[in-house]
Amino acid sequence: MDVEALWLTLRLAASTTAILLLVAVPLAWWIASGHGMARALVQATVALPLVLPPTVLGFYLLVMMGPLTAPGRLLIRVVGHPLAFSFEGLLIGSVLYSLPFAVQPLVAGFEAVDRGYVEAAAGLGASPRRVFLSVVLPMARASLLTSTVLTFTHTVGEFGVVLMLGGNIPGATRTLSISLYDLVQDGNYAAANRTALALVGFAMVALVVIYLLPSVRRSDGRQADVVR
Repeated sequence: MDVEALWLTLRLAASTTAILLLVAVPLAWWIASGHGMARALVQATVALPLVLPPTVLGFYLLVMMGPLTAPGRLLIRVVGHPLAFSFEGLLIGSVLYSLPFAVQPLVAGFEAVDRGYVEAAAGLGASPRRVFLSVVLPMARASLLTSTVLTFTHTVGEFGVVLMLGGNIPGATRTLSISLYDLVQDGNYAAANRTALALVGFAMVALVVIYLLPSVRRSDGRQADVVR
């Protein structure tokens, strides 16, 4: 296995997960608490990477990060170099592409919280921030763990967005999925099989963890839809 690609993949997945948790928690709470057209529009935007081909998202991000657009030129002035074909560019693409995997489990968890507890805490004088941190978040901790595991695992397996934004630069943008593609292209099926089995095993362990969570199986026999 390409150890350098493995380390880069884990670094990308960890960074993406950390950023998305900071973004997804308040966004999911707003979605779970809101209603109307604005909520539907935000939900549709968040879910868009689920239905878009990864190459479409990668293409537009590649264009937006390049010197031919105003945002791209601004980013180049701020960062000092183009973000395309760099780790930073991969990170931006991964955050956007994995956004629904971070947000949707949290929305399901927050919507399942008994509002009676929230109203009781607010009635006792707790601030909205304290209600969220002391009541809502602990009651949705299984969904938070699901969001974390799904985001990390999904980032590990990314291919299309990574290929479009990062290409195949060893030590900079070559992830395990790109390394696997290279091995197949080179006809090295034995090494490709080892890499593929490692990715399958990792994904399987992650899914077992998710389906063992208390929030996944409800007392009434319904299974919470935290993956879609």
